[in-house]
Amino acid sequence: MNTAYQSLCARLMMAGVPDARFDAVQLYKFVTGRDPRLDNGPTPDEASSLRVLGERRAAREPLQYLLGEWDFMDFTLKVGRGVLCPRADSEVVCEAAIELLKDAEAPVVYDLCAGTGCLGLGIARHLPGAAVTCVEKSADAWPYLTANVAGTGVQAVQGDILTYYNGLPSGGADLIISNPPYLTAEEMAHLMPETAREPAMALDGGADGLDFYRLLTAHYRDALRPGGWLVLEIGCTQAADVLALGAANGWVNGSCRKDYGSNDRAVLLQKPEKKLLKIRFIGHKTHNKML
Repeated sequence: MNTAYQSLCARLMMAGVPDARFDAVQLYKFVTGRDPRLDNGPTPDEASSLRVLGERRAAREPLQYLLGEWDFMDFTLKVGRGVLCPRADSEVVCEAAIELLKDAEAPVVYDLCAGTGCLGLGIARHLPGAAVTCVEKSADAWPYLTANVAGTGVQAVQGDILTYYNGLPSGGADLIISNPPYLTAEEMAHLMPETAREPAMALDGGADGLDFYRLLTAHYRDALRPGGWLVLEIGCTQAADVLALGAANGWVNGSCRKDYGSNDRAVLLQKPEKKLLKIRFIGHKTHNKML
């Protein structure tokens, strides 16, 4: 019996770690390169390393940070302290964007609040002709983003989305995608221990969680070509509010996609193909005309 593995499982369970056995297997494989369920036990040096990592995980440091990398879709990303851990739910957001662009030739894409670059890299990987730019403000996240995009053709830009739209050419993009901070103040006050170790600036969406959706729907439409798309990851209760913000800011064809847990996860908003003008004629009757 592999007593070191059994002890690690017990330690993580005692600490309340979700999926403790899965995490124990991953840590054991990371240290030894072997499956603990088929192994007689670690060497003394391996056992020492395993104890250190086990204590860090028991203290609820994210498993992704301990391993230094994590899979997203069909590729692997560098991760660590200071960057938001990529999540499987975000894959649905990326897949929605890929579907929207499947018939586009050399689409121009911006991934805002890029973090690890998972969304932008997923698009580039499945649409090799796409010109993708990942935009990230955080100096802590920047080394992970640059490491992940290296050699992929995806461009990384250190910028603040609060002002980044000012430098974008009008009508130059086919799609903008973002997983912005969207937790409410109440949610920020009651984070899971692992999530509390992730950067607050990647999580905190203001009092009602909608601050960044207000920004994105109000200021990034001009950067898209007519008919272009804004694809946003959302919290599972935010679909109606984000769709309403889109409609209020002139976006059309709003819809929501669910993740594989059947939770609302992605909102899709389209820039109108044509501009609607109001023309006032004699007699004070207003007519709409599409241009």
